[in-house]
Amino acid sequence: MNKNIIITGGLGFIGSNLIETLIKKKYFVVNVDKANYASNFYNTKKFRNLPNYKFYKLDINNKKKIKTIFNKYKPSAIFNLAAETHVDRSIDNPDQFIKSNIFGVYNLLEIFREFQKKNKKSKFIHISTDEVFGDVLSGRSKETDAYKPSSPYAASKASSDHLVYSYIRTYKLNGIVTNCSNNYGPNQHPEKLIPKLIYNIIHNLPLPLYARGKNSREWIFVKDHCEALLKVYQNGKAGEFYNIGSNLNFRNIDIAKQLLNIAKKKIKLGNKVKIIFVKDRPGHDFRYALNSNKIYKKLKWRSKTSLKNGLKNTFDWYLNNKNYYTSLKKRDIRKRLGSIRWLKKQ
Repeated sequence: MNKNIIITGGLGFIGSNLIETLIKKKYFVVNVDKANYASNFYNTKKFRNLPNYKFYKLDINNKKKIKTIFNKYKPSAIFNLAAETHVDRSIDNPDQFIKSNIFGVYNLLEIFREFQKKNKKSKFIHISTDEVFGDVLSGRSKETDAYKPSSPYAASKASSDHLVYSYIRTYKLNGIVTNCSNNYGPNQHPEKLIPKLIYNIIHNLPLPLYARGKNSREWIFVKDHCEALLKVYQNGKAGEFYNIGSNLNFRNIDIAKQLLNIAKKKIKLGNKVKIIFVKDRPGHDFRYALNSNKIYKKLKWRSKTSLKNGLKNTFDWYLNNKNYYTSLKKRDIRKRLGSIRWLKKQ
């Protein structure tokens, strides 16, 4: 089997970190990305000139050109990370989420179905989210649990997961689906919670949290997630779903407090750096939590990075890569995560 791999969405957060992981393992990576607002060429600057990396600016809905890339490189796998991912934006404008996360996946499946006829060992690895399970007020979601998505984003990902499985079942597609918990780490767009809080700490701005900051999420350092995806590619079984999580749940307010403690040791905090509570978003799930025993037992993978070390490494990365922010539109950095309707200061 050759070492050519296609990554869709490789200018994004998880995609760019996965490319870095694969390049270090001497894979040849073809990055296909339409370069939307969440894509960032800064994320690939370390390897963009390497001989085992190639970039194509393409939408996954461009069936003809994507098919040409498959036929040219004959990849041993495709990791599909091309997706609209921010829940707030899905509430504002579901249209783009349906186009990318459902129709885009359909196009990739059709291309891969044809490609697989002559490349039977190639794998289709579809990366999804824990949000498809909806609120998990107690216990942890298993791969076999029912989907109960709450947002247009989660519903679009749930739809794509079902679509992938239908192709596995009906067309014998050599596919695998992974559902991961909340990622954090380098290269993440500051519309998401942790980089948003870090940006605001560095730039002397308040730290907005929805409602009372009590929503709980399971956090995994992105490098650990990428190692898990490599395990899935190497040893995962076709037709299977794998949850990928750290088993570490923390409330959003606890994340904010930990980041403040880290920041105090590295920079002088401005007088506006305070936790504030903003109006909650519609349909906001209270808690996500995955049961990842399957990947622990079957593929011998576990996350290695503690939250303390992961947050410290992430804060250091943003502090040392301030040019990352200049590559983004300021309105995209400042506008997300709640309106400036502050309910209460802490």
